[in-house]
Amino acid sequence: MSIDDAIKKMTDLIKAACASAEIKAAKMSDEEARLSVYAPAGDIQNIKDATFMPAMDLLNNEGMDVQVFVYDRDAPPLKG
Repeated sequence: MSIDDAIKKMTDLIKAACASAEIKAAKMSDEEARLSVYAPAGDIQNIKDATFMPAMDLLNNEGMDVQVFVYDRDAPPLKG
């Protein structure tokens, strides 16, 4: 499995949990990616539940580290 395949698999799971989620994928290497997911607050836990075990399986069985970070898209931006 390639990192692109792993990203697609996780993206499909996220979209199944929340069709309106916005996903930004960043490939870190050939084996690692970060998915930043922006979704309504009410869907955050559904997305986390839908992606946790598949992400662990990808890591343990395929050597693909796909990290999923879910954010409330309606929250105001943090001021630094």
